[in-house]
Amino acid sequence: MFHGFEKLSRHVNGVEIAFRMGGSGPVLLLLHGHPQTHVIWHKVAETLAQHFTVIAADLRGYGDSSKPDDDPEHLHYSKRAMANDMAELMSVLGFEYFKVLAHDRGARVAHRLGVDHPERVERMVLLDIAPTLAMYRGTTEAFARSYWHWFFLIRPQPLPERLIQSDPAQYLKSVMGARSAGMAPFSPEALAEYERCLSLPGTATGICGDYRASATIDLEHDQTDIDAGVKLTCPIKVMWGAEGAIEACFDALAEWRKVATQVDGKALPCGHYIAEEIPELLLEEALPFLGKAG
Repeated sequence: MFHGFEKLSRHVNGVEIAFRMGGSGPVLLLLHGHPQTHVIWHKVAETLAQHFTVIAADLRGYGDSSKPDDDPEHLHYSKRAMANDMAELMSVLGFEYFKVLAHDRGARVAHRLGVDHPERVERMVLLDIAPTLAMYRGTTEAFARSYWHWFFLIRPQPLPERLIQSDPAQYLKSVMGARSAGMAPFSPEALAEYERCLSLPGTATGICGDYRASATIDLEHDQTDIDAGVKLTCPIKVMWGAEGAIEACFDALAEWRKVATQVDGKALPCGHYIAEEIPELLLEEALPFLGKAG
């Protein structure tokens, strides 16, 4: 996996951020989702590196990045803090401007990154999410059953942390395997890496902090943007799985057009884990929008 990439880390914004870096050309930041790591991109990273300088990062709380304790207001895991990690990482690496391809939790970080640092982000591809505020406010029985972990992980400490820590591999399979494609999309090498990182001390804390922030401080930040008329201004392309909860429960394009000025997108023939279920189609859709070289 990740042939030609270096595995590196940098201390930024008070935390250590682990990442892989490879390729050359315009800069593309890759951000992963839950309960995974930057390894979600292993089926597309080498092709992307033919066109871009690729930075595939682990979010704080995940992978080999730092896992700070959660705080009472969940500021340590706010998407604002996580976006600042990535903005500072790119500055430290010498990249003033960059593009973003992000999935799931990483796409929520990318949303905040684009709002808080609009001068830095050229364009973004966001995979299988609707805006966080819209999803919480639009919760239905079908959504709650499909995204049960959203409501489990925000329970107060230490219950969810202890349950995850008691059997990390089972938690991973319970979340990932419950999606439409089951465990079939995940290569043995990637799955082993997800299990390794989920078993690291502090990962359960990080995961829960991420979700608690999304149900509290992140909603406050999103509502403040809406009240002030602040929107994403860079071009964005949103894509989601036709077999997943976003398609079933939300009008994704309509919701994104409420918070962004330049939006295109569509459903793809897959479930939630787009980069691992249909990597070739993802590349076909994303590369022209991102502005591939050649």
